[in-house]
Amino acid sequence: MDNVERLFLRVVETGSFKRAAEQLNQEPSSISRKIAALEDRLKVKLLRRSTQRTTPTELGQRYYERMRHIVDEQTELEEEIRSGVNRLSGTLRIAAPVDFGTRFVVPVARQMQQQSDDLNIELLLGSQFDNLQERSIDVAVRIGNLPDSSLVARKLGDVPRVLVASPDYLKVHGEPQTIDDLEQHNFVQYSPEARRSDIKFADGQYFPHTKIHSNITVNSVEAIRELVLANVGIHLGPEWIFKNDLSRGRVVRLLPDNGLNSFPAHAVYLARSYLPFKTREFTRLLADSL
Repeated sequence: MDNVERLFLRVVETGSFKRAAEQLNQEPSSISRKIAALEDRLKVKLLRRSTQRTTPTELGQRYYERMRHIVDEQTELEEEIRSGVNRLSGTLRIAAPVDFGTRFVVPVARQMQQQSDDLNIELLLGSQFDNLQERSIDVAVRIGNLPDSSLVARKLGDVPRVLVASPDYLKVHGEPQTIDDLEQHNFVQYSPEARRSDIKFADGQYFPHTKIHSNITVNSVEAIRELVLANVGIHLGPEWIFKNDLSRGRVVRLLPDNGLNSFPAHAVYLARSYLPFKTREFTRLLADSL
């Protein structure tokens, strides 16, 4: 792999010759000449140059995507050959939802590092990491049904869900005895999308989203737990966050005879000819923990 291809990747990813040069401690004019020579060799224009931003042409984007894949695989292969095929080494970049990642992914990451001092882990917590290639993410954890995509997915397990409320909330508002009774209650919601989703039960019954009443939405499972404990309303969410509260009676499981559909948990990653050992080991350990 010639260095000029790696220079091209850096220019596309930074969006300018100047920023690429600063990162690589080179002169912008030198990088520009090398990229121009690459374009001459390929007989195509790869980049649109401007004073504001440098962007790839249509062919340049295709060249970037294929070359990024080749370089990543070469890097992974070199790391594994240097350290042994079944040894944890290099850098593993993981993306996961904040609360799930804190509860389940962090312990797995620490377990892996305890197995090897040569493994660096970058854990990106949040829901905004959709483009794995652009962010150089090795593996992402997704909760819920997956949209169609070119990513490879491995199912890790299922995340059981519960309807819960605090005893004090139920003393004031009454405990729902049927699915239809949910219409009389306030819900603490995780996201606007949740407010537009029906509550589906394992036996095929459902409570329509048009009948869900909610006066608060917060995109943190831990914050939702605090609101439920503060008697704000009912929540439909992952059982793991309320496990201790359920056992200690701080929250009540509602409609226990109406089982809820679980959410699947998946590890997703870019399609490649082989999967690095560190990624395989991460997905195995996370699946075991679930």
